[in-house]
Amino acid sequence: MDAGTAASRTTSVALFGADLADLGLDPDDLPDGLVVADETGRVVCFNAAAARLTALRPADVIGLPIEHALPLEDLEGRRWWTVTDPYRGLAIRIGQPERNLLLPGGREVLVSARYVREHPAGPVRRLVVALRGTGSRRRTERSHAELIATVAHELRSPLTSVKGFTATLLAKWERFTDEQKKLMLETVDADANRVTRLIAELLDISRIDTGRLEVRRQLVDIEAAVRHRVAALIAAGVPAERLRVRVTGPLPPLWADPDKLQQVLSNLLENAVRHGDGTVIIDVAPSSSPRERGSAGTAVTVSDEGPGIPEESMGRVFTRFWRGNRRGGTGLGLYIVKGIVEAHGGTITVSRAPGGGAQFRFILPVGAPAFMG
Repeated sequence: MDAGTAASRTTSVALFGADLADLGLDPDDLPDGLVVADETGRVVCFNAAAARLTALRPADVIGLPIEHALPLEDLEGRRWWTVTDPYRGLAIRIGQPERNLLLPGGREVLVSARYVREHPAGPVRRLVVALRGTGSRRRTERSHAELIATVAHELRSPLTSVKGFTATLLAKWERFTDEQKKLMLETVDADANRVTRLIAELLDISRIDTGRLEVRRQLVDIEAAVRHRVAALIAAGVPAERLRVRVTGPLPPLWADPDKLQQVLSNLLENAVRHGDGTVIIDVAPSSSPRERGSAGTAVTVSDEGPGIPEESMGRVFTRFWRGNRRGGTGLGLYIVKGIVEAHGGTITVSRAPGGGAQFRFILPVGAPAFMG
């Protein structure tokens, strides 16, 4: 550690008081960049995160005027310190909200500032500047843009179909036979269901992202739930020999949201049938996972005999928009499945099945909810 860095740490801890020191923290423990200037506007603290974001050495900036140490500009090329003028500006200001600014060379950072005064409307005694990289925000913006593009694409096709068939029926109703009308209306109904499912997926994603996904627990017969979903697939045309249920009992009582459990089973089984080959095996058995601190759990494992998922893609299976090598669909289903399982306090994993295909396994903790105790 050079003398400048040591001085930075010592001064910073003194500035932030005994509480920070009592916790055994120093500015370099902070995940975000921290730059502090004293009442004269000279830098007295420049932590490691700030050094990493700006590519500057603390020893080179300690003691410099803040506007020289961080010559920030806004996206329109205006000097930020001239515009904000923290020391000579309005005395009622308490800081600056976070915004994108540019360092020399065009490096972009997120910057916010706090003006510390001994009393309201008094002179600034300390200027505290927080710096963050833009990578996380860029990824979020890119994710939102992808979501909008995906939704627009998925909505365009069924809505175009609905519009086309309804316009045709309205304009030429008498020219079609009853059978033709029925076929058109069935197509419109199927496309309307597709739009409804997409909207439901978007609502689920919103609730998962904000932690508002509601789980309405009740006693569920997991074996019956699995067999019900298998029967639905067979009724929809999947050959019965492609699906096999194996139950290892006795199973402990399971409290879960039956509708959301069906949503999880439907997604996993339909994926296995559509994208896998051979027999799809659904194993239901009691389980005890160390991650659940030894409490009993019910495990459901869905395995197929298809090509499986490449090893390098395993870590991305439960992310938004992951579709592997297949086309079509929103790529949101497995993301929602993971959110539902975790909302129940469970876990879900993906691996290679014994037959070479994909294997999805989720474990739900059992036991009555708190209000039953």
